[in-house]
Amino acid sequence: MTVREIGTRQVSQIPAIEVEGVSKSFRLYRDVNYTLKERIINFRKRGYDLFWALKGIDLIVYKGETLGIIGPNGSGKSTLLRMMTRIMKPNEGRIQTHGTIAALLELGAGFHPDLTGRENIYLNASILGFKRQELEGIMDDIISFSELGPFIDNQVKNYSSGMYVRLGFSIAINLNPDILLIDEVLAVGDESFQTKCLNRIARMQQEGKTIVLVTHEANIAASICDRVLWLEKGVEKMLGGSYEVTEGYHEAMRMRPEGSEFGTREIVIEKVEILDGSGKKTTEFETGESILVRLHYDAHKPIDDPVFGFGFYNQMGFMVYGTNTRLRGIDIERVEGRGMIDFRISSMPILDGRYYVSVAAHTRDGMINYHWLDKLSYFDMHSPGKEEGYLAMECDITIVPE
Repeated sequence: MTVREIGTRQVSQIPAIEVEGVSKSFRLYRDVNYTLKERIINFRKRGYDLFWALKGIDLIVYKGETLGIIGPNGSGKSTLLRMMTRIMKPNEGRIQTHGTIAALLELGAGFHPDLTGRENIYLNASILGFKRQELEGIMDDIISFSELGPFIDNQVKNYSSGMYVRLGFSIAINLNPDILLIDEVLAVGDESFQTKCLNRIARMQQEGKTIVLVTHEANIAASICDRVLWLEKGVEKMLGGSYEVTEGYHEAMRMRPEGSEFGTREIVIEKVEILDGSGKKTTEFETGESILVRLHYDAHKPIDDPVFGFGFYNQMGFMVYGTNTRLRGIDIERVEGRGMIDFRISSMPILDGRYYVSVAAHTRDGMINYHWLDKLSYFDMHSPGKEEGYLAMECDITIVPE
């Protein structure tokens, strides 16, 4: 079997979902008849326009792959997911799936409001083809993961949106499907449960499950998906590696971290240069290469005991690394006029992704910022793809027989 490596996983070249020339249209009626009389009189006169939610989509999702689907509202993301579950049928083309499917769609989908949480577990499982006896062995796992406790025997119409998500996700992942389809609903849960869900998704990835995730959070798609499909007005805008597609989406949606600058400007950082080991300007680095961040400053008056520093941030705005002259034990007695500060890292232990650079000059206690350039520069890292996360570390593996 032909396989390809993604991080620490191997993904087969066997299709799990095949989408061939799929298009889907809906009728948009021009006139709305509010009364029965109007409906009868205008029965044959009522006109409509065809709205193509999707047009000519071709896609293969491979077994063991995690595919993200992103795009603005109305781009056809959820429609495509519903057709994968066969809730909807395409007007043109066909979709084939290979393996059992569990889907987590909009809030309340697949739940009967008058049944309890426990009864809805049986209902959902039966819809997916599971017998009651098969469910008994995992019922406790579903309830435990959902954290609903005594609420599991309450009618779900009394559940909050977060409780709906907990129950729906718990059912979907504990039924151990070959293919898991997830719509936006993860955004509704609280932070701790979102983390729990993402951890379980990571475990399913390692187990070789196929996952399709529809989300507005392009950064989540970039961090957990192998490939990303960007839909725009029902057509494929871009399909490829998660980093390349989400970065293009950020550019188009202007969702990149918003750079800014502020400070008293008693010291002005006039220019920031990002250089490689030979002193050449670049924004492309390989893991393990050296990097030089050079600050050109101008102190408009004598400034005593200033601190200069920098920080690297990932696409989600989290600091990956940062330091300054104070933390490094370097005392600068006074600066006046123009000067230059070099921060050199001999070996960059950072994995794939785009990283944004912030630089600053401030007082020792950090109470006064002379000048702060926040995420106005960036660089791209490329690694061999043998690790996951943000940092590359030396790891020796020894197998010792007992």
